Amino acid sequence: MKKVLFLLLSAGVLAGCGEPGEVAEAHPGESIYNRSCFSCHAGGVGGAPIPGDEEAWAPRVAKGMDALVASVRDGMPPGMPPMGLCMSCSDEDFAVVIDYMLSKD
Repeated sequence: MKKVLFLLLSAGVLAGCGEPGEVAEAHPGESIYNRSCFSCHAGGVGGAPIPGDEEAWAPRVAKGMDALVASVRDGMPPGMPPMGLCMSCSDEDFAVVIDYMLSKD
């Protein structure tokens, strides 16, 4: 009887998990941002554009994604270090994290 009760309770608890639409999936660039970009971009250190700040991002976005990625890869004086502190990131990773920052509200 205890085993049956346990199975019924387990099924009831698990039934509420994973309902479609309940939890939004994280943006794929979020983990890179949190690991390598947050320390400067969250507070605008050294002129780093804050995620979601459309005015600060506008002139950068106007140059296009290739230019944005090159800025991360090569660095931008005075504050953007080469590779944006993510030495293992590819250009594709940089594009994803840039998209993440641009998508913030």
